[in-house]
Parts: sequence; structure tokens; C-alpha cells
Amino acid sequence: MAAPERIVELAHSVKNIADDKIATIAHITRETKYLALNALIEAARAGDAGRGFAVVANEVKHVSERITTIAGDLTTELAGSLTELSALGDSMIGQLEQHRGQRLADLAHHMIEIIDRNLYERSCDVRWWATDAALVDVLSEPSPEAARHACRRLGVILDSYTVYLDLWVADADGRIVANGRPDRYPGVIGSDAARHPWFLKAMNTPSGADYAAFDVRRAKLLHNAEVATYATAIREAGETHGAPLGALGIFFDWAPQAKAVVQGVPLLPDERARTRCLLLDAEHRVLASSDGEGILLERFSLRRPRDGVSASTGFYHAGDAGEADEDGLVGYALTPGYETYEGLGWYGVVQQWDDDAALRDIRTKGVLSASPVPASLAHDASNAVASEIETSTQAQRWLAA
Repeated sequence: MAAPERIVELAHSVKNIADDKIATIAHITRETKYLALNALIEAARAGDAGRGFAVVANEVKHVSERITTIAGDLTTELAGSLTELSALGDSMIGQLEQHRGQRLADLAHHMIEIIDRNLYERSCDVRWWATDAALVDVLSEPSPEAARHACRRLGVILDSYTVYLDLWVADADGRIVANGRPDRYPGVIGSDAARHPWFLKAMNTPSGADYAAFDVRRAKLLHNAEVATYATAIREAGETHGAPLGALGIFFDWAPQAKAVVQGVPLLPDERARTRCLLLDAEHRVLASSDGEGILLERFSLRRPRDGVSASTGFYHAGDAGEADEDGLVGYALTPGYETYEGLGWYGVVQQWDDDAALRDIRTKGVLSASPVPASLAHDASNAVASEIETSTQAQRWLAA
């Protein structure tokens, strides 16, 4: 428990003890008064023989009255001060919680903003590379040599842009005619992408200034790696308004890059073990998590305001949303987009518990277990193999981009 909360807890404890003891004193003094009164009655009945006892009983009565007065003063002064102290402490905790919740929301916003800025670069890459002469030539004048040249050109690009797994060129029929890493992914060339969403949307882009972006998924031909896909049409002569000749699909190596973001959130040393940082898609599916759990399987129970206010950032008590009975907080931020990249409705989320024990208890109860997802996603995940992980230097370079 944090020091401020402990101080307030002690203040409440002292107040409760004081109230209890003052009540006990008042009870004892009332009994003493009754005893003194009974003693005076019995002394009066005894006549002269009870006069000495009456003096003692009268003194006991006076003492009990003084104690009653002191107890009343304690009630007025001490108990009143303790009540005010407890109220001030509760107010302080409330303000600290507001600051803590806002900090979590700010950290969540920082995460999603890093993602937006970097995915904006991906949207620029795909539109730029689609105008490359080698890619235009392999579609306008197809030949084995043109295909080899396009593969070499894509390979040169990948040597410099290490955050991509592969780049694919598809002709107008959806057949892949070139990729940047044919040795690593030999099953790509010749495969049919005609029904793939990235190809269909790329071919339907209005101009070379437009592109299609997709949520993270596993790509079977890329060894089931997690990829964020961007696509656009390759047009005649590389012109912005040229007729589509085919499509370019670029596959961003999501796992190591996202891991660098969620694990790079600036937390205090004592916070890391009790904090979970996540990236969610528009359906609240976990795209990345600092603990590595639930990726592409779990649906996070994110609660947004229900009063008609479409808050893009905020925080709330985890227990209020049904995640746990603990006093943990959840800070969130909706993608703000960047430049021409509007985002896909993703969220940054930072969930923090009060202590490590609470987090362990929550995990034991399965509060963080995955919610059901479509069977197709679960099937993909069950057949997935570990995706290639870039070096920490590459992840850091991407993070700083």
C-alpha cells in the first residue's frame, strides 16, 4: 500500500479507536453514576449509620460527573479533529487518484501516439514505393528478367527498412509476381492474392495518393508472423492518376516493434510488476501487451463513458468495469492519428493495480483471461510459430523514428 493511503488508513483507525474508547468511558461513567445514586439511597435508609458512606458515594458521583465532562470534551475536540483529519485524508487520496489516473491516460496516449507516428511512415512508404520504376515495369512489361529485377529492387529496400518482413507485387489478376525475400519466403511468388482484402482494397484506391491499412493479423506465407499490412495500387507510368496495373502489399513486422513500445513505457521501478500496458484494436482485441499475454486472442473489457460523451482519453476504476474487485486503475487513449494517417480506431491502455499481490490474485482468478474470439483467429493462433524477433537495436531505432 502506498504511503498516502497508509496515512489515511491510520487516521481512520485512530478515529475509530478514539470513538470506541470515548463511548466506553461514557458507558462506565453512566454505570458509576447509577452505583453512586444507589449508594446514596441506601445510605439515606441507614440513617446516621450511613452518613459516612453517603459522603463517599457523593464524591464518587462528583468524580463520574467530571469524567463525563472530560469525555464530552474529548468527543467535541479530539473526535472532531480526527473526523476532519480523515475527511482531509480522503480528499487528498481522491486528488492523488485523479493525478494517478490522468498519468496512466497520458502514458496510454503516448503509446498510441508513437504507434500512429510510425504507422504514418508506413503509409508513406507504400505510396512512394508503388511508383518505383522496377515495380511499374514488371507489371507493364512482364518478363522473367523484369521479375528478377523487381525482386532485387524490393530486396534493396528491405535491406534499409528492416522493420518489414516482406514486400509483394501482385499483377491485376492477383498473382504475386515479385517479393523482396524469395529465399526466406519461397512460397510467395506465384501465390494467389486475388481474394485477399489487401489486394482488393489496393486495386480500388482512387489514386496514388490513397492507400489501405489493415489490423494486425498472422500471415500464413510469412511463417505465421504477426503483420500490419499496408497496400496501394501500382499505376501506369507511376502516375498518381494512372490506371491500376496491380498492387503493392507491404508487411510490417509487428511483434518486435510493438513489444518495444509497450515495454518501453516510462514507469517507476516499483510500478512495472503491477502494471500492464496494451495496444488494442477497435474491437478491443489485444494487439500487444507488456506481459506478452493474450496477443490476438484476448478481448480487453475497456469501458468508455456511456453518457454520450465520446471521450478519446480517460481513466476509471478496474473494479467498476468488472475486471476485478481491487482498486486498480485503467487509463486509455484512442488513436489521434497523425498527418494523413487517420488511424484504425486503436487504443493505448495502461492497467495498474495497487500491489503485486492483487495482480497475482487477479491472474489466478482468470480476470485477464481471453474473451472468446472468432474461431478463425483461434485456429490461426493455434497453428502459429514464433515470429522472427528483430534485435533490440532495430526496435529502438524504430521507436525513435
